[in-house]
Amino acid sequence: MNKKSVRQREIVSLLSNQPTLRVSELADALRVTTETIRRDLDEMTDKGVINRTYGGAILRKAAEPSVAQRHTLLIEERTRIAKAACEACSGASVFMMGSGATTLHVARRMAATMQNITVITHSFAIAMALGTNPTINVLMTPGFYLAGEGATYGAQTLRFLEQYNAQWVILGASGLAPEGASDALIEMAEIYSAMIERGNRRMIVADGSKFNEMFTARYASWSQIDLLVTDSNPAGPLLKSMQTAEVEIRVASEV
Repeated sequence: MNKKSVRQREIVSLLSNQPTLRVSELADALRVTTETIRRDLDEMTDKGVINRTYGGAILRKAAEPSVAQRHTLLIEERTRIAKAACEACSGASVFMMGSGATTLHVARRMAATMQNITVITHSFAIAMALGTNPTINVLMTPGFYLAGEGATYGAQTLRFLEQYNAQWVILGASGLAPEGASDALIEMAEIYSAMIERGNRRMIVADGSKFNEMFTARYASWSQIDLLVTDSNPAGPLLKSMQTAEVEIRVASEV
């Protein structure tokens, strides 16, 4: 194995332990020049191993647990996020919601606390949660069914969404990085991007474990997002990118 291959494996190892690192930090750790690191990062980006950040890199991830598995995780944190999210968008009457474990918690909270609203969604779990409240109108998108996510996707879904607008779009994310929000599933990211285009305001609901993570498909830059509702404060390059884009951050308090 040549020196470059060894060095790039070491870069992956370093990023696995510390999700985001600057070029200068990598150069110091590996005792090479910043120019050498930049060339490595460019090559690794082309291979899909990492994503470049402002002055550094973040390790790209390809997958996350299925939505059924995610429903069993971080219940307390997601409950707090859901409460804060519903408070943030109270008064609105038309929503679009993407699939996901955290957005499902939001849907449950909406069903318990809101009345006379309309929600457009591609998630069957979210539709069922909202359906427990007879005053909530649920509009389901057509399309191909992705069993692992419990949601529809594809050209029919996209065409359907083009017919509607929403006061709030509420989305989850597999990862949040300085470049924006990403999802492990390309099919879902495509739907989330379409929803963002149809919303007057756009909210991401995600716990702190998603910070400094980048997955296959980026569906939004921070300039497209108005509000992040989370359970802990972001920091470093992620926070700087959000501040530059004037994203409001709401940290959910204890329920």
